[in-house]
Amino acid sequence: MQRLSRGSLAPTAGPGPVPVEYAVAVDRYLGSATLGAASRRVYRISLTGWAWPLVDRERPAGAGRRGAAPPIVPLALLDRPEAAARLAAATAARAAVAGARTVNRELSALRSAVGWWQEQGWITADPTAGLRHLTRPATPPLALSEAQHAGLLRAPAGLREHTFWRLLADTGAPAEEILALDADQLDLAGHRTRTRELSWTPATSERLAWLLAGRCRGPVFLTERKAPATTPHADVCPLTGRARMSYRRAAEIFITATRPLDPAGHGWTLHQLSASRSLRAA
Repeated sequence: MQRLSRGSLAPTAGPGPVPVEYAVAVDRYLGSATLGAASRRVYRISLTGWAWPLVDRERPAGAGRRGAAPPIVPLALLDRPEAAARLAAATAARAAVAGARTVNRELSALRSAVGWWQEQGWITADPTAGLRHLTRPATPPLALSEAQHAGLLRAPAGLREHTFWRLLADTGAPAEEILALDADQLDLAGHRTRTRELSWTPATSERLAWLLAGRCRGPVFLTERKAPATTPHADVCPLTGRARMSYRRAAEIFITATRPLDPAGHGWTLHQLSASRSLRAA
């Protein structure tokens, strides 16, 4: 596939007003690029895929991806602070299901498009600035230090977030496994799951009890909104009607909450929090 660089793009925007929608900006960008038909199709697929996380929605997967209509995304959303966190979380989630080569190609397409849109004056920020290409083999995550972990527990966040973070740090389990827990799988008196595969501290059990507030079935960690009609039954709380929180959303919240704590200003990852269990145990 032909590699796209800023040098391969026309230096000025095409005729017409400044685009309001992300999809229109993608069309104008690709229309000015020197690409073959096959490469243009690949870049369009890659850029379209970023539309869902930009508006805080799950990217369709599997068979649901075919023919899925992308959401309407205002181009100005890329100038908002939350765009960077959403893209970072989406990259982490994408890396869990796609190879490094695929993720890096999609990142390159987005970074090139954002650069060209900046040159046209359509946006001013670069929400891709903190994104890095994946390496192979992947570098093991750097665990949070004891001081960093203590600072995290004092971070301003809601009960759901602090409960999730404590459970992740106590068990050292992958975030996906923690998010998959249902209320009837927990033994709060024993501070563990009923299968005894995971265990945690009494302080974490206390917060779990507050979070569940009498819920005895359905997902432990829920979204703020009602579940869409297409949500699988197992991922919907029968009491509140809200959906199970996704990995992408949990990662986005964590990155945003920890950015003020990170000297580099990038924020930490859920993998780092999970890995900190072994460090504290040592």
